[in-house]
Amino acid sequence: MTATAPAAGDKAPAFTLLDQDGSKVKLTDYKGRKVMVFFYPKADTPGCTTQACGLRDVAAEIGDTAILGISPDAPAKQKKFDDKHGLGYPLLSDEDHAVAEKYGAWGEKSMYGKKYMGIIRSAFLVDEKGKIAHAWPKVSPKDTPKNLLKALAE
Repeated sequence: MTATAPAAGDKAPAFTLLDQDGSKVKLTDYKGRKVMVFFYPKADTPGCTTQACGLRDVAAEIGDTAILGISPDAPAKQKKFDDKHGLGYPLLSDEDHAVAEKYGAWGEKSMYGKKYMGIIRSAFLVDEKGKIAHAWPKVSPKDTPKNLLKALAE
C-alpha cells in the first residue's frame, strides 16, 4: 500500500532524521527557507549519483534554498557517498522508510519481473512556511535539478 504523495499546497510532513554525520536534522530547522527534499533509492548507485551530483552542481544557483537528500541507507553509507562526491548538503537516513511513506515515496517497484517494496524517486520543494510548493513524484535523476531551477525561477 503506497501512501499518497503530498501535493502542492499541502503541509509538508514533518520529520527528524540523522544525517551522514549522525546529527539530528528536522524539517522545521529550515523554517523561513525553501527546502528541496528528494528521495533516492540507494547511495552511490548510478541514478542516485546523477541526481545528487546534479543538485550539488546547481547549489550555487539556488540562493538560500536548502537541499536535503533522503534514502534508507545508514548514516555511514551516506557519509561515504557525500565524501566520494563532495555533495555538501545533508543526506538523511530513513532506514525504516517511515518518512518516505509519509511523502508517498515508498511503494511497490518491479525489476526483472520481481515485485518488491522500495523508494520511488521523488522530489518536493517545501516553501518558507512548511507547505509543499511543488511535488515531482517518480522524477528522473536528470530532471531533479532542472525542476528545482525552473520552480525557483517562477
